[in-house]
Amino acid sequence: MSPAADRDEYVEAVLTCVEQVPRGRVTTYGAIAEAVGRGGPRQVGAVLAAHGGGVPWWRVVRADGSPPTRHAGAARQHHLAEGTPLRASGKVDMATAFWEGATAGT
Repeated sequence: MSPAADRDEYVEAVLTCVEQVPRGRVTTYGAIAEAVGRGGPRQVGAVLAAHGGGVPWWRVVRADGSPPTRHAGAARQHHLAEGTPLRASGKVDMATAFWEGATAGT
C-alpha cells in the first residue's frame, strides 16, 4: 500500500470511530488510537484538526475531560446542547460520559 493510501485509510478509520460516539457521550484521543490500532493521541488529534469538521469532533476529549484548547467554547456549546455531563470545572465528567465502544470498522 502506498503511503498516501495508508494515510487515507488511517484518516478514514479515525473519522469512522468518531462518528460512532453517541450524543451526550465522549471518548478520548487515546481510546480512538487504540480502536484504530495504530498511531497515538497526537495523531488522532492531527486527523481531527485537518479532517474533523464533518464529524462530531467535540465528542473527543483529553483523558482529563478537557476539550481541544482552541475550540473549548464551541465544544462546550455542543456538550450543553447534547446534555453531556459536565463537572463544575467545565470539563466533561468522564466517569459518567466516557464511551469506549468505538471500532475502526476496517
